[in-house]
Amino acid sequence: MPLTSSRRPLPSRRSLLAALGGTAALGALAGCGVPAAYVAPGDRAVRDESAGDKKLTWANWPLYIDTDDDSHRRPTLERFEKRTGISVDYVEEINDNDEFFGKISPSLMNRRSTGRDLIVISDWMCARYVRLGWVQEMDRARQPHVARHLDPLLRSPAFDEGRRFSVPWQSGITGIAYNRRKLGRELRAVAELWAPDLKGRVTLLSGLDEAFALLMQGNGVDVTRWTADDFHRVCDQVEREVHRGQIRRFTGNDYTKDLVSGDVLACQAYSGDVIQLQADNPDIRFVVPEEGAELWSDSLMIPNRARHKANAERLIDFYYDPEVAAELAAWVTYVCPVPAARDVLAAAKDRDTAALADNPLVFPDGPLRERLAVARDIRATERAEFAERWNRIVGL
Repeated sequence: MPLTSSRRPLPSRRSLLAALGGTAALGALAGCGVPAAYVAPGDRAVRDESAGDKKLTWANWPLYIDTDDDSHRRPTLERFEKRTGISVDYVEEINDNDEFFGKISPSLMNRRSTGRDLIVISDWMCARYVRLGWVQEMDRARQPHVARHLDPLLRSPAFDEGRRFSVPWQSGITGIAYNRRKLGRELRAVAELWAPDLKGRVTLLSGLDEAFALLMQGNGVDVTRWTADDFHRVCDQVEREVHRGQIRRFTGNDYTKDLVSGDVLACQAYSGDVIQLQADNPDIRFVVPEEGAELWSDSLMIPNRARHKANAERLIDFYYDPEVAAELAAWVTYVCPVPAARDVLAAAKDRDTAALADNPLVFPDGPLRERLAVARDIRATERAEFAERWNRIVGL
């Protein structure tokens, strides 16, 4: 595999949606579309200081950008600064979608600056920001690389048609990981998670937004247009499997520990995590089930009242240059949202780096692409009911 065992595993980009607590309560309030929280288009921007103030502040998740392992420098980011003269204050402060929402929502709700010009949020949470009018529409005239190179599969999610307010940073696939040697056979379908020889050796993701789409796809549902009946059917199934002891537990990103130790033989998993696990254990496999799998993104957005909007738009476009996107993909190993980066990696002199171009979990090929879908997000009117039922099953 293209990675070495010295590479640190990435933390999950898709975290648990809590049902209770201060930040979750605020998130539920905003998610329901409270009129006072909504910001009209004419009240989202302030005077852009980009031309005279060559800087921007970017909030991202930990370990989500290429880093020189020896010096801890960020090569692509430093190249952007040198090329443009724009200084970037890069802050690794996002560890949980809801937690970060709770941190910046008071400012956004009260029409104040968050102090950040660019943020990276999972798409299911991006939907909430877009509906509340808390992010600004981007000027594509400043982003020719985005217009040209953004993967067609990611161009128009239900929550942001035409990607006017968001641009994918990295994408991933939620599928099934399993230990081929210990299981002794292949897995090809979601329904196989319920096989007798896997009793007590299966985990599912605990987060509602992370788990539901793949399980629905196992039922043959088109997740771009799923219904409440589809959701409750999945909950009925999961409840049955919990009661008969099939499911060992529900997890966050710690499913990787159970899979590596052998306590779990099969689990819901993220493609990027599994690529890194395979560097140390080639018996661990990742499968996109026959019925399909969810393609998701963590996306870049410019929050309201950002003072360096043009600088942020310029940085986003920089990362959609295929040369830059390829360098980032080689380090992060999630699904690259810039298909043209594949040819760049294929021409790399380093054999392991070049091999990434043929890895379908980084650049999904034609047959695989046909089995991937971007699920419609949970609407504000549905969330309270669905979260209550799911969290009751999970035990939150």
